[in-house]
Amino acid sequence: MRKLRGRALSVSEARAVLREHRLPRDEIEDVIDDFSRRGYIDDRTLATLLVTSGVERKKQGRVALARTLAQRGIPREIVDETLSELPDDDAERALEFARSKVGAMSRLDPEVAKRRLAGQLARRGFPGDVVSSTVRTVIAEQFSTRRGSGVRFE
Repeated sequence: MRKLRGRALSVSEARAVLREHRLPRDEIEDVIDDFSRRGYIDDRTLATLLVTSGVERKKQGRVALARTLAQRGIPREIVDETLSELPDDDAERALEFARSKVGAMSRLDPEVAKRRLAGQLARRGFPGDVVSSTVRTVIAEQFSTRRGSGVRFE
């Protein structure tokens, strides 16, 4: 019960915690059934919470969200169902995230900024095509204004 108070657990995680206490398998299943019936553990609810948090707070893409859910032991069909409910806005979220980060890279060489930005987007689980187009767009926005400014020596 103390583990459940600390953070929401998936059925798989709850089962692992109970195994640590060396309970017999039938008792573990009884506890899991009881907790599920009472609403203490629910993989669908947990998946929805993790996806919402990943999208809104962490600005993650589908790949990272799917990885997080799988690591928490949530069954594949629930992962697929939960991710299918997401709007197809990876490109918009990637663009929003990249625009928030590119300002700090304004003093870098554009090639270095591209690599760093691409790495940040990839680690957040955005697909390669989204990463490429987002980086091109944001770097063009950021560095196109820089070309015409300043003193030029020839």
